[in-house]
Amino acid sequence: MRTLRLTASVAMLALFAYTARAQTTETPAAAPAPAAAPAAATPAARPDPVVARVNGNEIHLSEVQEAVNTLPEEYRKLPPQMLFPMLIDQMTDRKAVVLAARKAGLAKDPQVIRQIAHAEDMALQNALLGRDVGPTVSEDKVKARYEATVAGKPGEEEAHARHILVEKEDDAKKIIEQLKKGGDFAALAKEHSTDPGAAQGGDLGFFKKADMLPEFSAAAFALQPGQITDAPVHTQYGWHVIKLEEKRLAPPPTLEQAHDQIRQEMIQEGVKKVVTAAREGLTIEKFNPDGSVPKPTDAAEPPPAK
Repeated sequence: MRTLRLTASVAMLALFAYTARAQTTETPAAAPAPAAAPAAATPAARPDPVVARVNGNEIHLSEVQEAVNTLPEEYRKLPPQMLFPMLIDQMTDRKAVVLAARKAGLAKDPQVIRQIAHAEDMALQNALLGRDVGPTVSEDKVKARYEATVAGKPGEEEAHARHILVEKEDDAKKIIEQLKKGGDFAALAKEHSTDPGAAQGGDLGFFKKADMLPEFSAAAFALQPGQITDAPVHTQYGWHVIKLEEKRLAPPPTLEQAHDQIRQEMIQEGVKKVVTAAREGLTIEKFNPDGSVPKPTDAAEPPPAK
């Protein structure tokens, strides 16, 4: 199961890279035309003209377009007459370096061969995920998931609370005693709390249960408005005295607010489905770092010393 999750995680990273490139802009940047290109294409014009050659190795306009689409948005906004020659310079330089590497025999280097194989695997993985998962996370499908699972549903409960954070439990107990005698919570927070919000009287604003540590949330949401914890609440940060100001039901998030989370969930579901289907019918064998067959006791054995 752990291997499956790791595989899915790797696949998701590849898909994120794929979708990020595909959706960087709603309208792909137009391919810059060569400086010497005619004003209008003729019927005889080649659909993918050669825009450079390096020792006879051709670079086509489509390759320049692919390079444009991978650039950050601020670079894609550059004027074509500026961007095109810059990319041609980079691509011809890269081609020259590749030819030099081949001439040096590096194409036969075992490490290079492994890297090429890895790049091929990644390209194939991205292609499959792009084909099978990409269409399932269209904007229309994200909106449909939002309408079905989020819109119109009751909002999550939120609490508005203040707290005073101190290092020692006894100090927290003393503060509780002062509050029971009519002490002002905000003033005591400013005087004693070590939390950065002390200057605001310990005011935390509204928060959901998942926003805070479990111990803190359990205590805060158990209070009624105006009530203070009878005993200090301990967390990894120290000892808290909590006062609940009010509770409310937050409205459901808008499509814009929920969009990225919904899309990520849909991608994860799609990738998991693709990985499960890909593994079906395969014989998968796993071995120890030394290549030996795992034994039932291997999980309890310490890893080999480095």
